[in-house]
Amino acid sequence: MPELTYKPRELKRARYAVATVFCIHGSVTGSFATRVPWIQEHAGVSAGQLGLALAFPAIGASLSMPLAGSVTHRFGARAGLRGLLALWTLALILPSLAPNLLTLCAALLVYGATAGMSDVAMNALGVEIETRLDKSIMSGLHGLWSVGALIGSLGGTLAAHLGSDARLHHALAAAVLTVAGLIACRWVLDLRPTEEEEAPPRFALPPKSALLIGAVGFCAVFAEGASLDWSAVYLRDVLGTSAGLAAACTTAFTLTMAVARIAGDAVVDRFGAVRTVRISGIVATLGGLLVVVAPNPGVAMAGFGLVGLGIAVVVPLCFAAAGRSGPNPSLAIAGVATITYTSGLIAPSAIGTIADATSLVVSFGLVTVLATGLVVFAKVLRGGDRTPTGAVEPNAARATDHAS
Repeated sequence: MPELTYKPRELKRARYAVATVFCIHGSVTGSFATRVPWIQEHAGVSAGQLGLALAFPAIGASLSMPLAGSVTHRFGARAGLRGLLALWTLALILPSLAPNLLTLCAALLVYGATAGMSDVAMNALGVEIETRLDKSIMSGLHGLWSVGALIGSLGGTLAAHLGSDARLHHALAAAVLTVAGLIACRWVLDLRPTEEEEAPPRFALPPKSALLIGAVGFCAVFAEGASLDWSAVYLRDVLGTSAGLAAACTTAFTLTMAVARIAGDAVVDRFGAVRTVRISGIVATLGGLLVVVAPNPGVAMAGFGLVGLGIAVVVPLCFAAAGRSGPNPSLAIAGVATITYTSGLIAPSAIGTIADATSLVVSFGLVTVLATGLVVFAKVLRGGDRTPTGAVEPNAARATDHAS
């Protein structure tokens, strides 16, 4: 079947559609996170049991991510993303319905599985659009995910403040987000495999290139998870600041990352993926050092801000590099996503374990060391730089386009 090309206007429309999908995906996460206390009380679980249950989203995501490639290969990129995103938005309803620990773990396993598959599908489409536009967009897409998470969090905070039942809140949110997702997916690229292309395996180990790229993402996500969950505790316990100022540090860190990601595409276009990550690693390392040696809360907050600024664009560039690293973009992206999910899962507990054995200062010394890994291993992201305009694009050569 001959390959059809998209007009610039159609590519621009597809870019906005995928950006909306990222925002919707983030909104589900924000909506869930703010109602965890209600869900814990409703299920009647202890803090330790809740911690166990909250590991299941990462388990579900890790198990399901390799399946995303098979889904999009069978149904096409547009229909595949539409279905996977709808499953994810509707899965928001499940945790609030769970009456006990067993059902909560099962609900969160499904919640994580649908999150992981839709995550891979939307990132693969984002990489494809970035390649065709010949300009960096992945950082901005991940920035809009953060914006969506913030929107979902604000909605959840309002619902909690009003004393709303989380089952009603999540049912309404899921309905709105599902409809929004179905509409947005109408304009994403409808990529389909060629007749000669074999279906990807349902389960397969990620390629070696994805492991190397994932290692860079691991360093960035470890720093992100550590800072998000422990920055407030660090200011309170190490520097003796007030609870309000400590909480403000976490909020400022989140906003710094969101703004840096939205603005990051221009930097990537100017310097390229490798140089951007090296500069980012230097910034993050400097931030980590400031946190470790901070004599007062102001210096520590500046340090956490630099960490957020330094790691903000790394994960989007990891996905971009994975999508261009071999003959199966979805499998490579799934491999990188699995590694980064794992990093985000273990980072908070690792920081706590090290702090118990030594101190929080030593814990963030480890974060600083990992940040230097971004400088040392940035070269593995050279695939994140786009092929010059006019060159043959491997992704495009493998796919048959169906312009709407």
